[in-house]
Amino acid sequence: MDRQRLRRSICGTLNKISLPLQMAAVLIGYYIIEAISRHSLREAFLFVQERPLVYLYNAGLIFLTTLVVYLVRRRVFVRTLLFIFWMGLGIINGVLLAQRVTPFTGPDLHLITDALKIANRYLPVVGMMIVLILLGIVLAGLALLFFKGPKYQGRLYYRYNVPLFLAAAVAFYGVTRIAMEKRVLSNYFGNIAFAYEDYGYPYCLMTTIFNTGIGCPRDYSEESIDGIRASGHKLEETRTEEMPNIIFLQLESFFDPSLVDYLELSEDPIPNFRRLMKGYSSGYYRVPSVGAGTANTEFETITGMSLRYFGPGEYPYKSILKETTCESAPFVLRKLGYTTHAVHNNEANFYGRRTVFPNLGFDTFTSEEYMEEEDDQNPLGWVRDRVLTRSILDCLDSSEGSDYIYAISVQGHGDYPDEPMLEEPEITVSGSATREQDYKWEYYVNEIHEMDQFIQELIQELESYGEPTVLVMYGDHLPTMGLEVEDMENRYLFQTQYVIWDNMGLKKKDENLASYQIAAELMKRLDIHEGNIFRYHQARRNTKDYQVDLEMLQYDILYGEQYVYKGRSPYLPTSMRMGVYDTTLDEIRPAPGLKDSSYIIGTHFTPSSEVMINGEYIETNYLDPTTLLISDYVFENMDKIQVIQRSNSSTRKALSGTYQRYYSVLKQGKSG
Repeated sequence: MDRQRLRRSICGTLNKISLPLQMAAVLIGYYIIEAISRHSLREAFLFVQERPLVYLYNAGLIFLTTLVVYLVRRRVFVRTLLFIFWMGLGIINGVLLAQRVTPFTGPDLHLITDALKIANRYLPVVGMMIVLILLGIVLAGLALLFFKGPKYQGRLYYRYNVPLFLAAAVAFYGVTRIAMEKRVLSNYFGNIAFAYEDYGYPYCLMTTIFNTGIGCPRDYSEESIDGIRASGHKLEETRTEEMPNIIFLQLESFFDPSLVDYLELSEDPIPNFRRLMKGYSSGYYRVPSVGAGTANTEFETITGMSLRYFGPGEYPYKSILKETTCESAPFVLRKLGYTTHAVHNNEANFYGRRTVFPNLGFDTFTSEEYMEEEDDQNPLGWVRDRVLTRSILDCLDSSEGSDYIYAISVQGHGDYPDEPMLEEPEITVSGSATREQDYKWEYYVNEIHEMDQFIQELIQELESYGEPTVLVMYGDHLPTMGLEVEDMENRYLFQTQYVIWDNMGLKKKDENLASYQIAAELMKRLDIHEGNIFRYHQARRNTKDYQVDLEMLQYDILYGEQYVYKGRSPYLPTSMRMGVYDTTLDEIRPAPGLKDSSYIIGTHFTPSSEVMINGEYIETNYLDPTTLLISDYVFENMDKIQVIQRSNSSTRKALSGTYQRYYSVLKQGKSG
């Protein structure tokens, strides 16, 4: 009896002080979450020390979610569930940041199925087994706690607790508004990785989940859109006599390192790009992100739309463009007879491009899986940019008329090593705060030096190709080097440089452009006046209400009633094909001297080619573009054989075809 009385006394005391105890637990738990995300207890402590208000705000956000326990009797169960939820989010973010630069965001929640397919990239097989076992234990423990765990025996007082909970939510909303006004928090993420470090994981995650898309502008109406659309119809008609090839070359993390005040370079790493800037139209190139966010610079350049009106840290490739088409340079130029190509020396599924590009109007997509030289990689394992030259020329060869090519480079990608990785670097670097930082810059500078050489080689090939061509080159963002505004000669982080080379004698015109403006400007110089967005930029750039009306036009096209199209978009997804050439399987030959081995003879094989027989994958060795070798298999009559391209993310793209009587021809598959 005394024991029961003592137990009730202890429980009563704990219930009286449960609120401060809960807050203390949240403060400690949130510190652990940040430590996991930053991979360092020290970095988490520095975050608390340098940004105490941000730390308290995020702890308050978590604490607000825990107040729901006072509305239920199974308080121990709900507290445990919330602890697992928040700690699980922290662990997910920590695991992802061990493998990539971008933290866990709202759009990642829409990619759960893809994440399950590629989970082995982030955890080894043993790790996956451990995770599954732990998950089973946790679920069993939660079930036991739900049915057998303690319940609160006192009155719940809903008439007080519910209003108090709602009052707390309203008060927290007010605190959020004040924090935004006082610049404690921000709703614009130039670099989403830096934003997570500056504003805390819970706030940034919630922002990327709930603040997405473009909000409806205040004066949005059909009349307003008609007025905006009419402003673009004052331009001259498109001149169609000579339609040159148009090539955009997006260079990964490419910029002029001499603009960094503290760096000392043994020689100029980008002499070719610098020479081109002096001879052709060039200037600064304003981009939407710093250190990461390649796909967003790409989105702006292709569509002419500005990211500033989307949610903070949003990637349209991971949200709206997965669901719908979008007016773009490829769609607009296809109407003029162009064949549109995307080329990228990285895997097809990166940023979901294989799914998104048909919604942007591309006819073909040549990713690294379709490049014969995909094994030509730099020390970090990124495919060198020089392999793009062959793929770009293949695109030009593949069609009769004019071509639009959007090529995306990858060689300059980080994370850059903080120890020597190049035995005899051609260019040496000094001047950083630490030797480790010098090593990072040295690696980066030598990579962009190779990229600069690739630029010159590409231009030489285009000059000898003999067709009128315009080539736009630019860096997608500054490298991930922790640069600050004070480090830059031009005191600005959101810009690289661009140059427009041509063999048509276009007049040199130097000006600074945003990435969402350059396609329209180029088309204007070529007397192409097509597409609502591009005509709008050509007619209204730098005029009154330019940005206000641009936001409204973007909203109408992607989220509104599509008044600009009279209620229905004319753009349908393309039947995009992977690669520009058919892969063929011509014959199968026994491999002399190799037991149960055969040569698969055909055309346009790559190191990513893999043989499938009767629906099962066979270990395949790539020998050259016409020959594959398979071992430990004896063919039988009516066997079905396929050659597929297998991406680095383990997502297989199968080509159609059947092996029958030891002979078959495989045809190029469509993007699915």
